[in-house]
Amino acid sequence: VIIYGDLPKHKENVIYLSNHQCTVDWIIADMLAIRQNALGHVRYVLKDGLKWLPLYGWYFSQHGGLYVKRSAKFNEKEMREKLRAHVKNETPMYLVIFPEGTRYNPEIPKVIADSQSFAEKEGLAILKHVLTPRVKATHVAVDTMKDYLDAVYDVTVAYEGTVDHKGQRKLAPSMTEFLCKECPRVHIFIDRIELKDIPEEQMYMRRWLHERFEIKDKLLIEFYDAKDSKRRNKFPGKSVHSKLSLKKTLPSLLFLGGLTASMLLTESGRKLYVKTWIYGTLIGCLWVSIKP
Repeated sequence: VIIYGDLPKHKENVIYLSNHQCTVDWIIADMLAIRQNALGHVRYVLKDGLKWLPLYGWYFSQHGGLYVKRSAKFNEKEMREKLRAHVKNETPMYLVIFPEGTRYNPEIPKVIADSQSFAEKEGLAILKHVLTPRVKATHVAVDTMKDYLDAVYDVTVAYEGTVDHKGQRKLAPSMTEFLCKECPRVHIFIDRIELKDIPEEQMYMRRWLHERFEIKDKLLIEFYDAKDSKRRNKFPGKSVHSKLSLKKTLPSLLFLGGLTASMLLTESGRKLYVKTWIYGTLIGCLWVSIKP
């Protein structure tokens, strides 16, 4: 993990804005939060369909996650109510938002072309390595929690090994590929932004957010397309090769590994494991359908 920019060492209540390429992006937020001793504070704004994920859909909901629908179906009132409840309860907040609304996938050029066409139509800069961001969820989150937040983290993520032999960007690693070390390094650029520097009106925030994604795009152009090969596969500026100490990772590994092994090594444990997934999924789906 290579980190650039300003990541505070202490916990903060923040909104985390990032480009989105693959499922690994979800755990990048965890990687940063654990370095601030804030791992349990991470909550996600997720597209509505993910609430049906077995077990995880229910878990994200109970952990303070927010499921939202896109475009005209976006329920601003519901999102505001949930965020106000978090603020009222003084819930520690590390709210992760992917403003693009979907993944940047070079293997689906139509999505990229449509995004660029929309930007051109709206008089916005055309972006190459990110999609045109959507402002609604970001505006609601900032506006609702502006007196509760300490900052906004603008995070840009790039994965090494995602350029083919022709120099063309290819698909970002899947979770399995990432965990099997098929991605040698992940580069994370963090820009900590004060709330006073973010426009309050949605119209102006939309322009501000697009400008932030223009900055991301320039960083990614440097990372993937720099003419000087020595400047590729890294962001400009000072970087830190960040490693976690065993005391932050070993206890969780031993606990989860021991719990899983104890269940899978016995017949009764395996039955309990299967039943947990089956009945947990059914009850979870019922729960999120009644109380989304």
